[in-house]
Amino acid sequence: MSSLTGLLYGGLAVYLGGWYFGKWTGNFSLLLFILTLVTLAYWLAERFVFAPKRLAAAQTLEQQDAARREQLARQGIAKVDGDVSEAKRALLAQPWWLDWTAGLFPVILIVFLLRSFLFEPFKIPSGSMIPTLLVGDLILVNKFHYGVRLPVINKKIVANHDPQRGDVMVFRYPEDPSVDYIKRVVGVPGDEVSYRNQQLFVNGALAETQPRPDFFNEDSLRFEKEYVEKLGNAEHRILVDRQRQSYITVPDNFPLKENCRYSAEGVTCKVPAGHYFMMGDNRDNSRDSRFWGFVPDENIVGKAFFVWMNFGNLKRIGSFQ
Repeated sequence: MSSLTGLLYGGLAVYLGGWYFGKWTGNFSLLLFILTLVTLAYWLAERFVFAPKRLAAAQTLEQQDAARREQLARQGIAKVDGDVSEAKRALLAQPWWLDWTAGLFPVILIVFLLRSFLFEPFKIPSGSMIPTLLVGDLILVNKFHYGVRLPVINKKIVANHDPQRGDVMVFRYPEDPSVDYIKRVVGVPGDEVSYRNQQLFVNGALAETQPRPDFFNEDSLRFEKEYVEKLGNAEHRILVDRQRQSYITVPDNFPLKENCRYSAEGVTCKVPAGHYFMMGDNRDNSRDSRFWGFVPDENIVGKAFFVWMNFGNLKRIGSFQ
């Protein structure tokens, strides 16, 4: 068993190493699920097989020692050298391969349940959500806000809130579901969303905006126009790059592309049932639904709501809109 456990840990190290260096794409939810099952198997084996065997061996040792002392006592020898306490402790001790598998099962199970049904950490990898979220922000995603979903297969089993305009949502990227994306919901099923001449329209109404002082974008190393935008009851900050053109190169085919119209002014899309239209807050520097289409409900991961750490700027810690 120690050799098998060593092979399992070796395989895990190779998998994580290849994932880290970009040799292949990893699925952390699936990996955590497999680790939970493997450590559960070791925990059950320890609980019902290995631990009883060690206990039985320790009891046998005690019985043999007691019989030996009794036999010597009948021969008139009262003082007997030797103490089996150390040997008993050695027999009862968990071997390393059980300590690093069965011993880790409760911890891995708790992490798996918390990450699958409550909160999942996520790191902001790009500047598409500036100024709301910066590169390097470590955020928490509420996994149950939009309903309870089975881990790995992401099947919704209990409905909760529907996504609302203005929500910051993490979802599986439609073009590659192994990758998680984060954008803001700007269109819900039935909405007509237009982004024309760097202005957002929802169902024909221009989204309310109020100018703010220019924002220094550390990604582009220049000042950009910042606004407070209102979607529904939610207010949030956005950036608009006035030096960029509104024209969007017509993208390749994507599911339900027939719901979108592209022109020199921008794009207009009718959001189909069970889908959402997503945009980054860094409006002219975000690859979002304008380029790859709608996010289906089954791709939803959860609602982002809190920055729990940014190692370069501790002032970033806190909730956001």
